[in-house]
Amino acid sequence: MDGATRAFFDEATWAGKIFTGGWAAGSAGAEDVRAPADGAVLASVGRAAPVDLAAAAKAARKAQPAWEATDPAKRAEILNMAADILQANAEELMPWIIRESGSIPPKAGIEIEHSAGFLRSAAEAATQAQAQTLDSVDGREAREELIRVAHGVVGVISPFNFPLILSIRAIAAALATGNAVVHKPDPRTPITGGLMIARVFEAAGLPDNLLHIVPGGADVGAAMCEDPNIAMVSFTGSPEVGAKVGEACGRNLKKVQLELGGKNALIVLDDADLEVAASNCAWGAWLHQGQICMATGLILVPASMAEALVQQLATKAHHLPVGNPATEECALGPLIAESEAKRIEAIVEDAVSKGATCHVGGKAKGTLFPATVLSGVKPGMRAFEEEIFGPVAVVVDYKDDDHAVEFATMTDFGLVASVIGTDVDRARALGLRLPVGHLHINDQTVNASAIAPFGGRGRSGNGSRISGPAIWEEFSQWVWITTKPAATPYPF
Repeated sequence: MDGATRAFFDEATWAGKIFTGGWAAGSAGAEDVRAPADGAVLASVGRAAPVDLAAAAKAARKAQPAWEATDPAKRAEILNMAADILQANAEELMPWIIRESGSIPPKAGIEIEHSAGFLRSAAEAATQAQAQTLDSVDGREAREELIRVAHGVVGVISPFNFPLILSIRAIAAALATGNAVVHKPDPRTPITGGLMIARVFEAAGLPDNLLHIVPGGADVGAAMCEDPNIAMVSFTGSPEVGAKVGEACGRNLKKVQLELGGKNALIVLDDADLEVAASNCAWGAWLHQGQICMATGLILVPASMAEALVQQLATKAHHLPVGNPATEECALGPLIAESEAKRIEAIVEDAVSKGATCHVGGKAKGTLFPATVLSGVKPGMRAFEEEIFGPVAVVVDYKDDDHAVEFATMTDFGLVASVIGTDVDRARALGLRLPVGHLHINDQTVNASAIAPFGGRGRSGNGSRISGPAIWEEFSQWVWITTKPAATPYPF
């Protein structure tokens, strides 16, 4: 990298700071960010307190009306510029994603490209006409219209696993529809989930006080849900925390958009190409160490095909090295924390103690956890019931299609499902029996698009969606306007 490239995300600009009306010290001081692979200190970032959140929300509310009144084409221009800047500086930014979130280089590249895609999709949405006209229902000579207006200030809370994508997709949607944003990234990934985004929008020319980045703990998130200057909260994370966010927002009459976890089933039908199915299962279960809400959580396979599928998965697992993606070639990087590795190890041990077989993997080494294959998994085992959020392929054998549907629906989650089989009509018909937000036929479960509404049902979310045509639906609201040529008297 040359000096000019490095200068874009110059650490001296943001180290020890938060972003609120420019780069400033946080009231809670500063905190080191450590790489999950080896614990090395990456940088120091500012830490916000609830008082910073309150000041940011107040400033954002003051700045927001002028932004909403800005020509939509100008808003789109800034969003597209942000996408250009992100892509132009990918070589410099990718190492931060690799080190901070434990991503292998291809995954880091996906974060850059998909984040740019979300920015461009939001830019396109910004210029889409939303107004509608209505026929007068009472025969009065009045023009009736519906327009969409911004909520005002949107609070965003994002997770650690895809910190850049899962922050930008909400930030871009909120800005495109005329809102200001106050964003709290996950404390473990505040650089790529927050400060990097602030730097991109700063360079793109976003006016002051429309985007605030306030890294902090749970107290800052709680303050966001309570603050009267924040009209909506967009949260991506665990169902447990999401329930608390939803409760707090409901109590304060805020709109809330929740994108939570999943226990996603991939059903292999008896007419499937087993080798292709195994490839899909492996990708869905082990990509980014399984730390994806869309990860394949249950692999449902006919009993007659289970042994062959397990053998293929075990062979694949043996050929997937685990390591530090910042210093060595590997297929799987570290989990975000050693505590997560111990939790996942306990889930595997629970399954084995209740009769399942661990064919490969299952043991952690610090934050490193190898690709793992469990077979003979049944209801009542943690591996069947829980979202693992780790690289464990959970194989469950079934008798017939109805039995597969029964297993796939023995969960309160409803994010994604996949069905793989030669008879596409049969696969689709079976898939439509599953209560999910995304259904993929002849593909694995990890799919997302900047132009598709993303979200789930049940414990996977509150039925809200994000991205694509859902941008205006979620991040703005209707206003009904009637206009009469002149005022007329009423009987009173």
